[in-house]
Amino acid sequence: MAWDPEKYLAYGDLRLRPALDLLGRIPLEAPGTVVDLGCGPGNVTVYLKQRWEAARFVGVDGSPEMLEKARADLPDVDWVEDDMATWRPAAAVDLLYSNAALHWLPDHQTLFPHLFSLVAEGGVMAVQMPSNAEAPFQYLMHEVARDGGWYDQLEPHLRPDPVAEPGFYYDLLGPLARGLELWETIYLQALEGHNPIVDWVKGSRLRPLLAALEEPDRGQFEADYASRVLAHYPPGSDGRTLLPFRRLFVIAIR
Repeated sequence: MAWDPEKYLAYGDLRLRPALDLLGRIPLEAPGTVVDLGCGPGNVTVYLKQRWEAARFVGVDGSPEMLEKARADLPDVDWVEDDMATWRPAAAVDLLYSNAALHWLPDHQTLFPHLFSLVAEGGVMAVQMPSNAEAPFQYLMHEVARDGGWYDQLEPHLRPDPVAEPGFYYDLLGPLARGLELWETIYLQALEGHNPIVDWVKGSRLRPLLAALEEPDRGQFEADYASRVLAHYPPGSDGRTLLPFRRLFVIAIR
């Protein structure tokens, strides 16, 4: 199943806030080259361009559907369809920015030092990743797969969350960086609609699981998952559903 930019952007304001929180902490005045790694539909790239108008911008993503929308909205950016883990710039970059993308890639022990090596002297790597391995909306996917008899079929997509605790990245990047800042934020997101958390994850983690199933299994999986999510996240008195969503931020100066 291809990425759906409209589904992803359905909660655009909530997904944008951590991206801007990361952007606001980047200590660069006038970077020459800015890379948005895992740029998706370019909804964050536009804010990078507003801050550094004179920079050259490159957006890298593996989804042709996402890049099609990005190109339509921002034709003056160099959009590149490539694997985030294997893409290489022609020269070291001043800012390597990645918002809500690197949690899709494994082996952070190797990945993060590699990405940091692509940054020029005095440049910055700025990363934000969801970090919710213990959250019910995450582990319930595994439970439904087991209980419904789909685990063998879905196991390739039920990978462990690669995002580690902050200390892991501190120990990994500390010896390489001239400056290093890490923090976590839990965003209490008030979502509207009936069982809206299911819609939220259909734009991300749930997408590959549903894609791997055919009907009627797909419908049964989604219905079972939705029932369990609703039991863990009932709506409040105002009809909205609170979703605590934890995110990890890393800013490393080379």
